[in-house]
Amino acid sequence: MPINKNALLRYQILDRCFSDRHRRYEIEDLVDKVNEALLDMYGKTVSLRQIRADITYMRDRVSYDAPIVARPIEGRRCYYTYDDPSYSIFNNELSVQELAELRSTIDMLSRYRGIPGNVWLEEVISKLEFRFGVKANRENIVVFEQNEKLKGLEFLSAIIDAAINKKTLLLQYRTYRGKETSSVIHPYHVREYNNRWFLFGLEESSTGSPRIANRPLDRIVKLSLSDVEFIPNTIEDFSTRFDDIVGVSTPDAPGNIEHVKLKFDEDRYPYIVSKPIHHSQTIVSDEEHIIQIDVRPNKELISIIFSFCPQVEVLSPEWLRQEIKEKIEENLKKYLTV
Repeated sequence: MPINKNALLRYQILDRCFSDRHRRYEIEDLVDKVNEALLDMYGKTVSLRQIRADITYMRDRVSYDAPIVARPIEGRRCYYTYDDPSYSIFNNELSVQELAELRSTIDMLSRYRGIPGNVWLEEVISKLEFRFGVKANRENIVVFEQNEKLKGLEFLSAIIDAAINKKTLLLQYRTYRGKETSSVIHPYHVREYNNRWFLFGLEESSTGSPRIANRPLDRIVKLSLSDVEFIPNTIEDFSTRFDDIVGVSTPDAPGNIEHVKLKFDEDRYPYIVSKPIHHSQTIVSDEEHIIQIDVRPNKELISIIFSFCPQVEVLSPEWLRQEIKEKIEENLKKYLTV
């Protein structure tokens, strides 16, 4: 709710009184201090009832959440002070620039309102809007790509909560071929790529030793908490796991980083330069439109290469060039009868 200048001045005076460790302010003293300032500034005063309402407002957790305590003196008398002597409601006030940045953040978060499992986000946004008086922009100036029909989004908040609180999950999973399996997974990391969400964690299997598994959320059929004790992550550093790959899939066969050189048509080249395929991308030849990325090739890289056909040519490594050639030949057979 907006705060007028009269109310803001009252909160400033009360804040100083509650922070003052050299004097004890009873409720009548607070009324006198506030009215003294109001008379000088606006020529008006407020009642004791208004000051009590101001104290209640300042204490409220969605307004200032101020640690105001009433300490007894004698009999029924008491004085008001901050429990934390270093506290001030104005320690957390935002500048104009910070408010603008907060509005942009709320705009971004608001794009995910209404998605199943995001009730918690609705609550967070509403509290931010109320606490700082900042509303999301309703003109749809910024729009993020999102697939609201994607399956599995209803599990997202539960998975994040389990990972944060170190809870083990019982997962029922369906492969793309339709086979269903159940397993216990210790959730470590959740990641979005290409508008899909993926869960990474230590998966216990009856057929082999535990391993780090990658499970797309849209393949999850059922999810519940397990009584199995959580095993902390001592295997994988997820801050670096994706540094040398495109996307989220680890190559089937372990291998070294390859220097992948790609040559693009003149029309496509500026787009690739402005939007790199990978953070390691460098320009080999501006004149010949050749770039290089240093990655471990995986299926996501191959998909990206094909998305640029016919405006791209793989120059190296030779084995990847040959693999792309074979896939093109296989695809061409489907069109020979047309």
